Amino acid sequence: MTNADATELLLSLVRTPSPSGDEAAAAAVLAEWSTAHGLEPEVDDTAVRIVIEGERPGPTLLMASHLDTVPSGDGWSVPPTAGVVKDGRLTARGAVDAKASVSAMAAAAAELAAAGGPAAGRLVVLATYSEETRDTSMPMALDRLGDPPDAAVVGEPTSLQPCIAQRGQLLLELHWSGDQVHAGWAAGRQPPPVNAINRAAQDLTALEALVFERSHPLLGSVAVTPTQLEAGVARNVTPPSCWAMLDIRTTPSYEHDEVVAMIRDRVSARIEVYSDRLVPAETPAGSKLLPAVMAARPAGTPFASPTCSDWVFLRHVDAIKLGPGDSRQSHTIDEWIELAEVRNATQIYTGIAREYLK
Repeated sequence: MTNADATELLLSLVRTPSPSGDEAAAAAVLAEWSTAHGLEPEVDDTAVRIVIEGERPGPTLLMASHLDTVPSGDGWSVPPTAGVVKDGRLTARGAVDAKASVSAMAAAAAELAAAGGPAAGRLVVLATYSEETRDTSMPMALDRLGDPPDAAVVGEPTSLQPCIAQRGQLLLELHWSGDQVHAGWAAGRQPPPVNAINRAAQDLTALEALVFERSHPLLGSVAVTPTQLEAGVARNVTPPSCWAMLDIRTTPSYEHDEVVAMIRDRVSARIEVYSDRLVPAETPAGSKLLPAVMAARPAGTPFASPTCSDWVFLRHVDAIKLGPGDSRQSHTIDEWIELAEVRNATQIYTGIAREYLK
């Protein structure tokens, strides 16, 4: 087995479209490749699963990534599912996020199996579905593993640097009510009508002064950003309602419930929690996995990521996020990755498995 197999698998995967919810064909490609390389993949409605048992009992190391992609969108310079390679660079939807990680993890599993497996414990590779949506299959896939893994590597683009903390995302809907009257009469009306837009402006201004005193050493402070605002029924009518969405990027320094309570204390709006499942995560102090990662990637520089991933479902496990590709390429038009980085990822994943499962 050679490192080139990872890039060959990657080319097959990007040439097999797999938007979220439609991953069956890509799962079949991965399973066929795995079987051809001496592995015994299992495919179900949650993931493609590859298990390699060690020579003696020991811990379970999970390597997990996802097969689905966001839609391709318009404006590409090449067909997004053609898998165009030029000067060692692959341009395709999913090349970075995250089929490169899937391919390198599968290739690492094949390399480890060809060498007789790990010295102890077992390696599990999971390629899950619908990670890019609220319907990610990761929780069910983890349930089907039985006992939780002892450690996990989450395959997402980090330029092969070990990510040891990532922000969470808390989405809050803010609702304000007002009085609907003719705008021409509003100024002279007593008492003045309640203007939902004015109430929203006051609250959103107040949020700019909100201070989160507990700063995370790597991620810094919680960040609150209004991202959507809707109001008004006509240009000559005072608005009876106003609605806003807050995108709050959280850190392990605060529980989501704490953040919601702080927002409630600051505003007059009615608050609805739209999503709070993407909690922050970090590699635990005293991690046994991180030394294995650094042994396999001695030039690595641990860092913190502003982006979310399925790490949220492994936040109680000794875990890191690491994968080939630049995260800023995720979801972009003309998404690209250097194939040499995918080959390098195979060796790093193999090294991590050998070091942790020795």
